[in-house]
Amino acid sequence: MPKNEIAASAFTAKRINISKGWYKFSRNPLSVLGLTVLIIIVLAAVLAPYITPYPEHAGPYTNFRESSLPPSLKHFFGTDTVGRDVFSRVIFGYRFSLLLAAVVITLSVPPGILLGLVAGYTRRKWLEVGIMRITDIFLAVPPLVLALAVTAMLSPKLLNQMMAISLMWWPWYCRLVYSVTSSLRHEYFVHDAELTGVGRGFILTRAILPNCVGPILTKITLDMGFVIILGASLSFIGLGVQPPKPGLGTMVADGAKRLPAEWWMAVFPALAIMLVILSFNLIGDGLRDMFAVEEI
Repeated sequence: MPKNEIAASAFTAKRINISKGWYKFSRNPLSVLGLTVLIIIVLAAVLAPYITPYPEHAGPYTNFRESSLPPSLKHFFGTDTVGRDVFSRVIFGYRFSLLLAAVVITLSVPPGILLGLVAGYTRRKWLEVGIMRITDIFLAVPPLVLALAVTAMLSPKLLNQMMAISLMWWPWYCRLVYSVTSSLRHEYFVHDAELTGVGRGFILTRAILPNCVGPILTKITLDMGFVIILGASLSFIGLGVQPPKPGLGTMVADGAKRLPAEWWMAVFPALAIMLVILSFNLIGDGLRDMFAVEEI
């Protein structure tokens, strides 16, 4: 078969798999709802300077004549103690939360996958034991405690928050990929690939890694929500996004001091956090069901 025909058939097969995957995902209406909500949130965060009614309120701004106003048509989520529009600050706050989650996942997933593949496939017992014991040490420490320790040693800002959370997030992917790889390395298709004389890198990337894609994607979507809530927790105690930048956790902490009279300052940022976490969880459930059906 000519190379162009092989490439065309491979492209067609890939397109059919994508269509089948989307069909199975779309059979779960809650997952589709979560995906729709997440797309709206991402677009709102990206276009925040253009769609928010008061974009200047996301920075150093004060207007005491409109401070502590309840929700109204002029201010959908009310205003805070210095007169800033809470709705505008929530939309801008999504920027920092989504950026945090994206950077943490980008930094932690590749090393976790690489170490998991090596530990699960290697024939050298000392290497496998060494990697997994280091992984177990990191997993033994509660994520929030380790992130608090690292962030507290550094200056409290978004970059250090990303570094702290990334440092303790890779072991989860290492453990996940290790469990899948160690169960697949004795399968017939792996032995067949070894008998053909291909290198270990080819076996890991072409034979084993594709079978890890489903669990990895499912975990990524679920972890995005966990990272956001962990970042909000650090911001809540003053170790995340610093004022006047609108961190969602910081807004909840400031608004909690005004409860119950001026409830909107804490309730709406908290609902915003809950909404984005729920959307990621719904998407993760849909991906899990989709790949589970494919495996059957």
